[in-house]
Amino acid sequence: MLLRPPAFEEWQSDMSDLDNASKVLDALKAAEPEPPQTALPMLNSLAKLVQGDPDQPIEVQEARADAFMAICEVGKALHRKQPTDQLWGPAIDAVEKWKSLAR
Repeated sequence: MLLRPPAFEEWQSDMSDLDNASKVLDALKAAEPEPPQTALPMLNSLAKLVQGDPDQPIEVQEARADAFMAICEVGKALHRKQPTDQLWGPAIDAVEKWKSLAR
C-alpha cells in the first residue's frame, strides 16, 4: 500500500513547528523507497509545511531552513533523474534536527 501525505490544505494551518516537522519526517521516510515519479510529488507537497514561523527561536528557523534545503536537494536530483542514495540520509537527519529543536 502506497503511503502518501495528505495535501497541505488538509492539514490544519495552526500546527506547531513540532507538528510540521513530524509530518515532514513521516512523509520524507515514506517517499524514500518510492520511485522518482512518485517520490517527487510527495516532496513537493511538503513545501508549505517547511515555511517558517518568524516567532520561533533562530535555532529552530535555521534547522527548518537546513531541512528545506536538504529536501530541495533530493527533489532536484529526483527531477533530474540523478542518484539520490547519498541525499536521503542528510535530508532525514536535517528534519530530525529541526524536530528536536521545534516546540
